[in-house]
Amino acid sequence: MLDQALGLHPHAMSVGAKRLETLAANMANADTPGYKARDIDFRAALAAVSGDGTDGVAMRASHERHFNVAGQDLAMQTKYRIPNHPSLDGNTVDAQLEQAAFADASVRYQASLDFLAGRIDGLRKALRGE
Repeated sequence: MLDQALGLHPHAMSVGAKRLETLAANMANADTPGYKARDIDFRAALAAVSGDGTDGVAMRASHERHFNVAGQDLAMQTKYRIPNHPSLDGNTVDAQLEQAAFADASVRYQASLDFLAGRIDGLRKALRGE
């Protein structure tokens, strides 16, 4: 019941936090030779975490020697970003692109946080009878 009341926002916050970490790592390694910029497909990762797969195909273990994939977020694995202008040293980080992506991701994270705080406040008031 609590999951229904909070909706998708706890999942969005966990995926958003992982994406912010990835973008921050990109910015920190902007001058590292050979570093490849990474990102997370937010929609696919959110669908995987929330259990809302769009293709209807779920992985399951059909034999005792199969790996347990129930707790793994396959879509949250970082993917390499296709560079617009790779540098001569092999670094694919575009500092301006990373800063813009980080700003966008942080605004979305803050929006989910504010919405979740409002939902929790509303539940708290309902439990008090206000």
